[in-house]
Amino acid sequence: MTERLTRRTQLAILATALLSFLGILIETSMNVTFPTLMADLHVSLTTVQWVTTGYLLLVTIVMGASAYLLKRFDGRQIFRAAFLFSLAGAVMCATAPDFALLMTGRLLQALATGLSTPLLFEIIFTRVPKRQLGTYTGLAEMMISLAPALGPTYGGLFTNALSWRWIFWVIVPLIILVGVLGEATIRTKASRTAGKFDVLGLSLLSLFFAVLVWAFNAAGQTGFTSRSFWLWLAVAVVLLGAQVIHIRRGGTQLLDWHILRDRVLSLRLVTYFLLQFINIGASFLIPLFIEDVLGENALVAGLILFPGAMIGAIVAPFAGRLYDQHGLRRLILFSGALVLLGTGLFSLLTGQLTLALITLLFIVLRIGFNSGFGNTMSEASQLVPVANKADQNSLFNMMQQYSGSLSTGMLAAVIAAVGTGRSVRAATRLGSGLGFALLAGLALIALLAAVAANHLSQKETSATR
Repeated sequence: MTERLTRRTQLAILATALLSFLGILIETSMNVTFPTLMADLHVSLTTVQWVTTGYLLLVTIVMGASAYLLKRFDGRQIFRAAFLFSLAGAVMCATAPDFALLMTGRLLQALATGLSTPLLFEIIFTRVPKRQLGTYTGLAEMMISLAPALGPTYGGLFTNALSWRWIFWVIVPLIILVGVLGEATIRTKASRTAGKFDVLGLSLLSLFFAVLVWAFNAAGQTGFTSRSFWLWLAVAVVLLGAQVIHIRRGGTQLLDWHILRDRVLSLRLVTYFLLQFINIGASFLIPLFIEDVLGENALVAGLILFPGAMIGAIVAPFAGRLYDQHGLRRLILFSGALVLLGTGLFSLLTGQLTLALITLLFIVLRIGFNSGFGNTMSEASQLVPVANKADQNSLFNMMQQYSGSLSTGMLAAVIAAVGTGRSVRAATRLGSGLGFALLAGLALIALLAAVAANHLSQKETSATR
């Protein structure tokens, strides 16, 4: 690892970060379009939410294979594939005459994000000196966090003023420019240490992820007490058991699961997963609440999220610098406490929420999220040897994306399940209250996991002295 970054490496980081940024910009801009898409394409909420859930699910699957891909293919090859998928997906979505083609385009964009984001962190974790790791991870997170800051406003602006199709048309020239930049700067070489690809492992993991999300989709249609929900949930449990057996038998593996034997890393993964679950969940609930309960349009919903997401994005590099200087222990507690405070107040005050109060609480939530999220991954990268950094990168990115997919599917199911016999406004109000309560409970678990990891880390440090 070099002690100083070259300009080319800095531009390579910028190119991959921008491609990820564009993918997440579209993802977050779609949340405010749901009511419009439901009317234009004649689909229900449980169907239209697959624009986000299906996208995140496929991103998760691709990231699950990224440990193998990063060891097998050079960075430029991976970037080229991501660029082509992103461009083709944007054009397909912009011209889609129906939901099926829109969904196909979103899946192509999912392939792009699933390739570009692990590549971004692979460049950072292998090329950036340890003393600057938090800073560059923070800068990358800032770029990625700018997408949720701009996404709802960007999506609301075009949906309200022109058409949701312009969300995709506008980014086409930007994708081309990013592709040119990446082609000129990305030079990372694969280690060529990848063995045989674990087809069975990826298949089992993909089926488990998909079936679990589908179980909540069934709950949204028939309720959480329905036979359909419990049947799909049982299938998910069986698939998880099969995956565990496959891992224990050894042989070819999707990634080196042995890194999870490190209890500190496992607890950091729990916190990381739950922070993203809460982040995506809140970004899903708030626009629906603003539009369906408060009666505002998509543009207003996007503008309300903008201050919090922008402030959170600005916080990320400063939090990264604090991590480089002081470590994660206090920073992750600060992060967890703010996220718990934000979600707790959303839950307690659901019936009294106004646009101003939503703006304030979302600022609190995003400051907390961006203070700890990227730094948790930076810390995890330091807990594994160099040979396992691609495995850790793949695992964390995979679980980050799946948390978003599961969050959207689960919360959509809650709102749909309580909607029977109620108006859209009443169902969204009640479902949002339950959803915020769920997020607050998970925020408490994330904070407790952070406390436990800090305790174990301190014990291990004392034992080595």
